[in-house]
Amino acid sequence: MNASALAAASATPTPAWRAVCTRDDLVADSGVVVLLDGQQIALFYVPAADGNPLYAIENRDPKSGANVIGRGLVGHLGGSLVVASPLYKQHFRLADGSCVQYPEQQLRTWQARFNGDTIEIA
Repeated sequence: MNASALAAASATPTPAWRAVCTRDDLVADSGVVVLLDGQQIALFYVPAADGNPLYAIENRDPKSGANVIGRGLVGHLGGSLVVASPLYKQHFRLADGSCVQYPEQQLRTWQARFNGDTIEIA
């Protein structure tokens, strides 16, 4: 690794992982809502998903302004794992928070992981 690559690697911030709940709080193929620094985050556990089965996205529906995404139905649409907003039924991709029907609507996402039986978000 050359000096510039080493400098770039060391300049990349390491995510600050924060505990938000435990494995027992999760419901398979469903969402739960956690609070992190005053922000409601919808946490979805999809055991059959390829790779990481945890997805953390903003709980606020951008169309209605209501905090309801964590109550949405999880499914597949167009090859993507999505959650349907309970109010206006628009679908958001769990992987990146983008809206299938309305590209201008976007939900913030966080990294999520298991650390033993603890769920952490960064």
